[in-house]
Amino acid sequence: MAHLLGGENLTVQFATRTVLDGVTLGLEEGDRIGIVGRNGDGKSTLMRLLAQRQTPDSGRVTKRRDVQVGYLDQSDVLDADLTVGAAIVGDAADHEWASNPKIREVMSGLVGEVDWHANVHELSGGQKRRVALAKLLIGDDDVIMLDEPTNHLDVEGVAWLARHLKSRWRANEGAFLVVTHDRWFLDEVCTNTWEVHDAIVDPFDGGYAAYVLARAERDRMASVVESKRVQLVKKELAWLRRGAPARTAKPKFRIEAANELIADVPEPRDTLSLNKMATARLGKDVLDLENITYTVGSGDAERTLFDNVTLRLAPGERLGLVGVNGAGKTTLLHLLNGQIAPTSGKFKRGKTVQTAILSQEVTELNDVLNLRVLEVIEREKRSFEVGGRELTAGQLVEQLGFTKEKQWTMVKDLSGGERRRLQLLRLLVGEPNVLMLDEPTNDLDTDTLAAVEDVLDGWPGTLVVVSHDRYLLERATDRQMALLGDGKLRDLPGGVDQYLQLREEALASGSVAGPASASYAAPSGGSGTSSANAAKQRDARKDLNRIERQLGKLVSAEEKIRQQMAVNVGDYELLADLNKKLAEVGTEKDALELDWLAAAELAD
Repeated sequence: MAHLLGGENLTVQFATRTVLDGVTLGLEEGDRIGIVGRNGDGKSTLMRLLAQRQTPDSGRVTKRRDVQVGYLDQSDVLDADLTVGAAIVGDAADHEWASNPKIREVMSGLVGEVDWHANVHELSGGQKRRVALAKLLIGDDDVIMLDEPTNHLDVEGVAWLARHLKSRWRANEGAFLVVTHDRWFLDEVCTNTWEVHDAIVDPFDGGYAAYVLARAERDRMASVVESKRVQLVKKELAWLRRGAPARTAKPKFRIEAANELIADVPEPRDTLSLNKMATARLGKDVLDLENITYTVGSGDAERTLFDNVTLRLAPGERLGLVGVNGAGKTTLLHLLNGQIAPTSGKFKRGKTVQTAILSQEVTELNDVLNLRVLEVIEREKRSFEVGGRELTAGQLVEQLGFTKEKQWTMVKDLSGGERRRLQLLRLLVGEPNVLMLDEPTNDLDTDTLAAVEDVLDGWPGTLVVVSHDRYLLERATDRQMALLGDGKLRDLPGGVDQYLQLREEALASGSVAGPASASYAAPSGGSGTSSANAAKQRDARKDLNRIERQLGKLVSAEEKIRQQMAVNVGDYELLADLNKKLAEVGTEKDALELDWLAAAELAD
């Protein structure tokens, strides 16, 4: 593979702190790399250096002369006075860019529902992110660097971006680097992972799941298995092992190694005991919305967000909500919290219900900006029970990533991710029995997300989560529902994959607004192509199920053969025969694993 760019002995210091210390690494054609690490450890700094947007204190970045690099910053870099069209394609005439199928595909996937003639300053945060992405992706860059591209994107937008990056180049062409906290996205698009920590960069093969396994093994070899961080990693692995087959069956993850590593780890949640505790705290009645309708605006601008919707929350229920931007996810939380009243219908609240809602903003901390982190929590309470364990305020704060030094930091001096963590902690220590989280993953790194999920695992109450983070929804909730923008609320027995399929079918049938309603021509193909793709995906999923059953039988056969070999240690002739059978089973298993990978690509 040809070398594209690289950094040699990169060192960056901020005041007295060294962020990167003599880091050397390179990017080759075909690389699909995710960058992970704690907030403040230097992920974005590393990317800016490699993009030559920042100069290192020492060391150098070199790139091949003909290599073009595209870079997406976390901050808003669009000219607010431009129209959407001008921001993306500049002064190019419609016929110039509309004849390019790649550009049409990007437009359709990202900005099909955005007003082409609107000024950028009129757009929402999610729409601005889509426009910035579209501007970058219509180019012909050899290397793409994306800093938190999934921020402000809904589930559908994240899924589209993953598909685009996977099909943008041939296997050994182009390269991208991505910094993101979205663990599903990392697993979906990345074949390698760079972990930035302690001023160095450690490379790992595979996406997020493979990285978690390899990091746990690295820490075990360093004799730190019992440390707090490794305990969280082990619990994360337990989830990966017990999660959906599509995550755990990939051969490259060698899940047998994970099973051995985490054999002593309990289930992430004891659902039965948590439900019993929740019922004791809440009683039978929690929050009910009965046949509610809710409209916004008036006159010609009136819009019905919810039309005759019924939703009943049970004690201990863990509900995840997904939906298109503007479908009313946050509004639904406000209805459940009693902050707004429905236009018609009934809202019932149990007598013992105490709610807490984590908003998308962090303005709730404005009243404690001049207090230290530990002081904020100790004002609420000095000891807490989490998952059956008694914790001091300091221990609880440390569990969510605030080191002993950070516990004495002023709130006003915390980063966005640290404020988000403190905001959630403050809600939890208030001991609500109904907790509602609105996009809780914003600004949090992957380690902190695992810590947050660990706390939520032992929290005995009713939980409602609005998020575009598929991993979080699968990890922290037991039931998902969808808002498709048609005023209805739908159950998703098949999880987020079912939601994406419903959206695809709705767009293909024209039953909801989609790319075809934009002021430019949508890509050719239409509903026939969508239906054909959906049929291929269904067939591939059937193949996956069949192959997984066959693999299960082969694993059982291997185990029986090994048991026979253990019993007949002295019978060399029989052992030779059994060893031959074991090799045959192994060959068949390897072939099925390759078939699995091929089917998995089609099923995505």
